[in-house]
Amino acid sequence: MMLPDPIRIYFDARAPQDGAALAAAFAPDAVVRDEGQSHHGPQAIRDWWLAAKAKYRHHADPIDATQSGDKTVVRAAVTGDFPGSPATLSFSFGLSGGRITSLEIG
Repeated sequence: MMLPDPIRIYFDARAPQDGAALAAAFAPDAVVRDEGQSHHGPQAIRDWWLAAKAKYRHHADPIDATQSGDKTVVRAAVTGDFPGSPATLSFSFGLSGGRITSLEIG
C-alpha cells in the first residue's frame, strides 16, 4: 500500500531510536488526539509517542487507507500489551506541506 511519506514514517518508526524522525514528520503546530488527550507540537508528540510505546509496547500494521474529505484515514491492526489486543484502530491524518498537521486515533 502506498502511503504519503510522513504517514509511512509514523508507522515505520521504532522507539526509542526513531523519535527524532517521527517528530520531524509533524508540522510545528500539529495536534495529536489519543485516549482523550491532545498533544501539541512535535516535541510533545514525540514525548507522547515514546511514553505510549513504553507503556503498551505496541506496533501498528496498516491494513488499508482511504480519503475522507481532507483526511487520510488508515485502518491498522494494533498489537501490544493492552486489553483487547490485537485491535483494529483508525488513524485519521491531516497533511499539509509534506508534514502531518493532525492525527486522531480511535
